[in-house]
Amino acid sequence: MNLMEWEVGIPGKSNTPWEGGLYKLSMTFPEDYPSKPPKCKFTPPLFHPNVYPSGTVCLSILDEEKSWKPAITIKQIVLGIQDLLDDPNVNDPAQSDAYTMFKKRVKLQARENTQK
Repeated sequence: MNLMEWEVGIPGKSNTPWEGGLYKLSMTFPEDYPSKPPKCKFTPPLFHPNVYPSGTVCLSILDEEKSWKPAITIKQIVLGIQDLLDDPNVNDPAQSDAYTMFKKRVKLQARENTQK
C-alpha cells in the first residue's frame, strides 16, 4: 500500500450529462505535499476540454504556478474536479478537439435559445 497514491471515484452530478457515472481518478501526492499539489489523472482519460489526452486534469488550483495553496483540501480538489466536468474552463483548454466541440455546442445552444 502506498499512501502517496490514491484511487478516487468521482460521481457525476445530478441533472448533468455525467449523472450516473463514477469516474476513476488517480491522485499522486509528491513527497513535499502540501507544499506542492497532487497530480490528478482520469483513468481511463476523459474526452473533455480540461483533461489532457493523457488523462491529467487541467485545473488552476492544481497548478503550483497559478492558484495552488497548501491550505487547499483534498475535498476541495475533488469537488473542484467534479464541478469542472460539467462546467469546463474554456479559458484554459487542455484538449483542442474537445474545446472546439464544446464551443460549437455552446454556440448552437445559444442560437437555439435566441430563436424562440
